Amino acid sequence: MNTAVSFLGAARTVTGSRFAVTAPSGRTVLVDCGMYQGARELRRRNWSPFPLRVEGIDAVVLSHAHLDHCGWLPRLVRHGYHGPVLCSPRTAEVAAIVLRDAAHLQEEDAAHATRRGSSRHTPALPLFDTADAEKAIDLFRPVPFDRMTPIGADARVRLRPAGHILGSSTVELESGGRTVVFSGDLGRDDHPLLCPPQPPPAADAVVVESTYGDRRHPPRTLHHLAEHVERALARGGTVLVPAFAVDRTAVLLMALRDLMRSGALPTVPVYVDSPMAQAALEVYRAAVRAGDLQIRDEVRGRAHDPFDPGELRLAHSPQESAALDRLTTPSILVSASGMATGGRVLHHLVHLAPNARNLILLPGFQVPGTRGRAMLDGAAAIKIFGEYVPVRAEVAGLDDLSAHADAEGLLAWLRGMPAPPHTCYVVHGEPAAAAALTARIRHDLGWCAVVPELGERVLVQGRAA
Repeated sequence: MNTAVSFLGAARTVTGSRFAVTAPSGRTVLVDCGMYQGARELRRRNWSPFPLRVEGIDAVVLSHAHLDHCGWLPRLVRHGYHGPVLCSPRTAEVAAIVLRDAAHLQEEDAAHATRRGSSRHTPALPLFDTADAEKAIDLFRPVPFDRMTPIGADARVRLRPAGHILGSSTVELESGGRTVVFSGDLGRDDHPLLCPPQPPPAADAVVVESTYGDRRHPPRTLHHLAEHVERALARGGTVLVPAFAVDRTAVLLMALRDLMRSGALPTVPVYVDSPMAQAALEVYRAAVRAGDLQIRDEVRGRAHDPFDPGELRLAHSPQESAALDRLTTPSILVSASGMATGGRVLHHLVHLAPNARNLILLPGFQVPGTRGRAMLDGAAAIKIFGEYVPVRAEVAGLDDLSAHADAEGLLAWLRGMPAPPHTCYVVHGEPAAAAALTARIRHDLGWCAVVPELGERVLVQGRAA
C-alpha cells in the first residue's frame, strides 16, 4: 500500500484548507486545519463531523496563521485531538493571536444569536470557545525553517519560508517513503516586507494553491491606492479599509507611510481599530527589530517604526472604537475583518456605508458569499446584524496589496522544483482559478495536473527517475 493524500478541505473552493497524509502503516499527519469562510453553505461545513478518526492523527502541521488554514484547530481539539501542532516560530506567535480572537468572536456571535433567538439551540453554541483555543495553542511545537523534523516513526517534515505572511511556510512531508510538498499560500516576489518564497524541493506529489490562478497581478504600485484615498479625503470623507489583521494591515500602513512622506497623500490620522491587528503589528515590529531573515534587507533592523504613517492612532476599547464612527475630519480607518465577515468593521460599515462622501477600500481577495465580495460586486445594500444597510459610499477593490502569488508566480515556483512530480494537485482556489492554473501547468510544464474533489483520496506514486 502506498502513502495516500486525502483532500478534506479547500477542494474546488478557496477556503478551509485541510489535507491528510497517511502512511502505509496507517499513521496520519494533517497539513493545515482551516476554517471555512464565505458563503453559508461553506460555513456550514465547519459543523460537519471530522471525516477521520482524531485518535489516528499523529500530528498537525500548519503552513501559516490565516484563519482558513489554522482556524478549525480548536474544533479538532474539542473532538479530542491532543497531539503536537508543528509550525514555524512566528506562525506560533501569530496563530495564537488569531485563534484567541476567533474564539472571542465565536462566543460573541453565539451570545448575540441567543439574545435574538436566531439559533436552533438555546443557548446558541459557538463552534469553539476560548478554552478550546487555549488548549490548541498549548499544543504548538515551533520548529525552525530548513530543518528536517521527525514525526513519529515513519514521517518527517521540513518547513521553508513561503513569503505570504510572517511565519508562512511551504511544507515538505516525507511519509512512508514518499514525499509530498504543500505550497500553503505563496507570497509575491515583490512583497514590500517579506523575502520571496524559497524554491520547492523534489517531490513525488505537489499540492499547490490557486487563489489567483487565473490572473496576473499588475506591477505593484501605490498609484491606485493614492488615487482612491486622495479623492475621498478631498471630499471630506472617511476611508474605511476592511483589512486582514495579519500582514495586510502592516503592508497597508507601510504604503500609507511612503505616500504621506512623499507628499502623494496629505498626512491625516490613520486609525487601527482591531485588537488582533494591533497584536500582530507588535509581532511584525519585533521581527523587524530582531533582524528576522524573513524580512527584506531594506527593512530589517530599522530603527524607526515602518508601520507608522505619521499620525498612527490605535483604538483599544469598544468606546474608542465607537467614537470613530463620529469622525468629522478626513481620516483613514483600518479595521478587521478583511472581507467584512465579522469584527469591529461591521459597526463602522453600519455608520459609514450609507454616506456617499466615504470610501470603502477592499485591499485583497474577497471570497464569494462575503460582504466584501457583495460590495465589490455592486450590492446596493448589505445585511449586518439582521438588518440591511444601504451602500452609498464609493467602493473600490485593490489587488496591488495582495500577498498572494498570481498565476505567473505560482508557475515560477513550480518550475523551481529540481524534477517534475508524478502529479500536481491544484487546490485552494475558486473553480475557474483552479481550472485555469491546472491548464497552464499541463501546457507550460507538461506535468500531470488535476483538481481534486472534496473528500477524494489519492495514492502517492513515485516520480520517474
